[in-house]
Amino acid sequence: MLTTLAVENYRSLRDLVLPLARLTLVTGANGSGKSSLYRALRLLADTSRNGAVAALAREGGLQSTLWAGPQYQPKGGGPVQGTVRRNPVALRLGFGGDDFGYALDLGLPVPGSTQFNLDPEFKRECLWRGPVLRPSALLADRHAGVVRARAESGAWSSDQHRIRLTDSMLGEFAWPEVLLLRERIRSWRFYDQFRTDADAPARAMRIGTRTPMLAADGADLPAALQTIRETGDASGLDEAVADAFPGARVEVVNHDTRFGLRLHQPGLLRPLDAAELSDGTLRYLLLVAALLTTRPPELLVLNEPETSLHPDLLPPLAALVAAAARRTQVVVVTHAQPLVRAVEAVEPDAHTVELVKTESRTTVAGQGQLDRPSWHWPKR
Repeated sequence: MLTTLAVENYRSLRDLVLPLARLTLVTGANGSGKSSLYRALRLLADTSRNGAVAALAREGGLQSTLWAGPQYQPKGGGPVQGTVRRNPVALRLGFGGDDFGYALDLGLPVPGSTQFNLDPEFKRECLWRGPVLRPSALLADRHAGVVRARAESGAWSSDQHRIRLTDSMLGEFAWPEVLLLRERIRSWRFYDQFRTDADAPARAMRIGTRTPMLAADGADLPAALQTIRETGDASGLDEAVADAFPGARVEVVNHDTRFGLRLHQPGLLRPLDAAELSDGTLRYLLLVAALLTTRPPELLVLNEPETSLHPDLLPPLAALVAAAARRTQVVVVTHAQPLVRAVEAVEPDAHTVELVKTESRTTVAGQGQLDRPSWHWPKR
């Protein structure tokens, strides 16, 4: 389980160290940095597939995603004046967990060394045992284009391995600890505002195959629900639907191996197909499939799951979130206080973090220096 998330110089996240629990609710006003935190987690996940550079390019490049404020705050407060950057460009992401910790440091290439001047390069990358970086706990260490690892004896291997500056060691090496962490990160699942418009993938019939984890776009919703019914928590599926829509039940139909979705509701002479469902109803069923997955990931992250949902659906959603957190670590990013209160009502151990914006910097409300989890960045 992850216990700490650390971000430095990513959008409004100038210097954020966030404690994580089995179930973490991240809330805050619009513009407080919730979306940046969600993107930072996704960027860490992209790193395990060597996709960090491409992901940053889709966001406009490293320069567009860097903290745009001053490197130093004026002593004693006062207005911030523009200054020339004195330190090298550095975007840092990392996490600490019960078993392993990991951190990366991205920067710009040496001027004149390449025409791809905006492509970030890995300046430092570290994997260590335990939640906090200590030299004695390092398992794999990367400086620019050179990676080294510890041998089974605990001593550093004499071999030094070359790596491209735009590749992560997580995607390039198969040392046991690196391979284990890579597979764990690759299991992370992110669900961000499912499409529910008339042309949404979840409304169409699809070839049905066993689907232990719902796709990010929800296109395989019928197959995912049928997989839950046959090999997962079938009673939990029925209860989740009935709690949200009293007397209703969901049915998956098979037309020549093409699966479709139907919702039976009391008072109607026929069931409703997926194409006829309201946006809120379809979104709720997508969340049911995501949270009742038959293959729980290491980490499940929901971004604003309350979108399009009627307030009456928030308590059933909260119960689903709490149940999922008993099988996997869950992070919910939301600005809906009714959802936060509903989750806290069914899961008192849920950890709520409120983000606030102070002088354009995202901070954790009420967090002082002594309240921050212990964290150390590797130096270049």
